[in-house]
Amino acid sequence: MADTKETITEGVEALTLNGKPESEQVETGTDAQAQEGVPEAPAEDVVDPWNVASSNDAGVDYDKLIKRFGSSKIDADLIARFEKITGKPAHHLIRRGMFFSHRDLHTILSLRESGKPFYLYTGRGPSSGSLHVGHLVPFIMTKWLQETFDVPLVIQLTDDEKTLWKDLKVEDAIKLARENAKDIVAMGFDVNKTFIFNNLEFMGKCPAMYQNIIRIQKCVTFNQVKGIFGFGDSDIIGKIGFPAAQAAPAISSTFPFIFGNKKVNCLIPCAIDQDPYFRMTRDVAPRLGYPKCALLHSTFFPALQGAKTKMSASDQNSAVYLTDTPKQIKNKINKYAFSGGRATVEEHRKLGGVPDVDVSYQLLKFFLEDDIKLEEVRQAYSKGEMLTGEIKKLAVETLTPIVEQHQAARKLITDEVLDKYFELRPLQFGS
Repeated sequence: MADTKETITEGVEALTLNGKPESEQVETGTDAQAQEGVPEAPAEDVVDPWNVASSNDAGVDYDKLIKRFGSSKIDADLIARFEKITGKPAHHLIRRGMFFSHRDLHTILSLRESGKPFYLYTGRGPSSGSLHVGHLVPFIMTKWLQETFDVPLVIQLTDDEKTLWKDLKVEDAIKLARENAKDIVAMGFDVNKTFIFNNLEFMGKCPAMYQNIIRIQKCVTFNQVKGIFGFGDSDIIGKIGFPAAQAAPAISSTFPFIFGNKKVNCLIPCAIDQDPYFRMTRDVAPRLGYPKCALLHSTFFPALQGAKTKMSASDQNSAVYLTDTPKQIKNKINKYAFSGGRATVEEHRKLGGVPDVDVSYQLLKFFLEDDIKLEEVRQAYSKGEMLTGEIKKLAVETLTPIVEQHQAARKLITDEVLDKYFELRPLQFGS
């Protein structure tokens, strides 16, 4: 089954949608927005690789976003096919719609059916010394996919991007990349199947990556990159060239020490705000003789203050960090977590709460794995049988052991252990 929104079949050099390349299926920015690097969005929502905002307490309208970006919804039929091919239940993040959209996931499943290989690629932009719990989501999914399919994984740390967009020195960005990598390794990725790299150092060790960056840059005009990302005339040239660096790992020849000369398909689990990079990549890859990357899109992890924006590493009070103590986690959730409860206990008991806007409930949707328990909470809160304080308490009890277990695992990640993940080497995997 092909994506219904795609108007040409696999193998044609440029995927088109309504007569346009896939990378152009998003509105371009106004002059004022372009100066800030923010593409135009519908009035309700702003979604791009650097900004997420909604005027709705329930957050971004993902059905509208699917239509705007031209991706495909993960529906019951796709989940059923996924479970048939893997022989196991879909991950709860898929079942609950936290991973809700895709590009060419059917292609990846067909590869698995025919015994052909693919690899996983995801990443992290290191802008702070510690990840927050929202950053775990794409890595939780990636780890599950790697274990389910027994495939190699490459993880890109875009320290170059953060140097260009943030007030960061090159040397500091490299240090943050290594600190973030320790958080990632602490999640338990298999070193024999996982390669981690940071752009500012890897390109000096592997000429193939820079060569692919140049090949990609030759395929994308300045007008196209302005249209995709909203860059303006006053943006530094590094920003304009950067998208090719995020695109390159989706082309298997970027990693000759892993794939040799094989042209291997790639699946990218990521938040949907990263999709513009890979729409561009999917347009370019066939022109270079490589398959289009497939994507698995997640929703945004809400800030504690509410789903109108995503949890941010730049706002300490919007996020639960992996370095937070149990007391800090409790205080943050109790003080800042946006409530779907009513103004008074009497009103709440009568009318019930609104789970869809309640941040504590949203945290449970991501991290409480028991489907039956989650449904019991939703019904009890909706009926007014569970109060805001009680649902916050359950969120604290769910998140705290996750953070504590991560902290214990991270203490074991020495520089020597980390270096093994960064070593250029063949990876061991099945098909």
